[in-house]
Amino acid sequence: MSRAVLDTLTLSTAMKCTPHDGCSLVLRVRASVTLHERLRGLEACSTSLHSQETQCQSVRMPRASRRLQVGQQLQVHFSCFKVSVAQHLYVTLRTVPHFCGVQLDRQYHVEGGKLSYRVDERRKAILAQVPEPSGSSDYYVRLCLRRFTCEDAGAAVRVTANSASRTVSLPYSQALPCLCLEGWPASPDAVRIQMCPFEADTEVLWDAIHYHPGSQALSWEPACPVSGRVSLCWCPGPGVSCQELQHSSRPAQGRVLYPLVDTQPQLCLKFSTNLGFRVRCPFQQRRFPAPPTSRCACVTEGSRSSLPASKRCRPAPSLQPQVTPQPTLQSPSW
Repeated sequence: MSRAVLDTLTLSTAMKCTPHDGCSLVLRVRASVTLHERLRGLEACSTSLHSQETQCQSVRMPRASRRLQVGQQLQVHFSCFKVSVAQHLYVTLRTVPHFCGVQLDRQYHVEGGKLSYRVDERRKAILAQVPEPSGSSDYYVRLCLRRFTCEDAGAAVRVTANSASRTVSLPYSQALPCLCLEGWPASPDAVRIQMCPFEADTEVLWDAIHYHPGSQALSWEPACPVSGRVSLCWCPGPGVSCQELQHSSRPAQGRVLYPLVDTQPQLCLKFSTNLGFRVRCPFQQRRFPAPPTSRCACVTEGSRSSLPASKRCRPAPSLQPQVTPQPTLQSPSW
């Protein structure tokens, strides 16, 4: 199928209000497509760049309509995606069924209102410029960590309507993708504006790896919510794909722990999200000390066992790793 089947992808934001739920910000997704006899529908997905959380919607096309209107152009409107102010999104449009290379991609930034800011990296502070007051209303600004809700990352600062300076300095300890600047007028039911200066800087999340020599436990715990999976993988050398070890995949929800891990340079962690994957090999740089007595844990189909490190627990070259399914696969001395 030709890529020209997907003509355009248009994105816009709007306010959706209902009597029971009030008002919320939504993303409108509209597409223009040329009908094809093999095209059964369209799928649109919106991914948040800071958490990799994805929302998808699909639109099906009746078979009779496809046959009668082949070659004609059709406008498709998807249901609205719920978004938040100042959010960075990655939107994809694909055919149903999916054909290789037939896809449209867009990055979209939800407008952040009138609250402006700049980052002072030397002082590790976010300087917020509070908008001019409307009437006699004061204004609040704060830093928060956006998880299920935006949790306090510092005290809220109140700027009075008659304040001489409208610039507020908010210090931060670490630049995280879920660290956001939030502002709102000091009035009942005020709409809050959120802007996340480091939203696209997700590399710090994959580096949150810790090794405990005493217990030989390898753990990863991101400071921000992440949607995806974590697994152990075996990397034979530079430029070689890191092959996942069987039965080591875990959901990236909170803290992920692997007990009794040997400090082998080829043993790595692989993080898989909707936007791709990252690999971190914590033992290549020798920043973690080796345990006094080297032991390893072998992952099997139904259980884990700890054995003294030996050649039996270190896979031979023909077993690092196996592409074909094996009844039991032992990890490389972890």
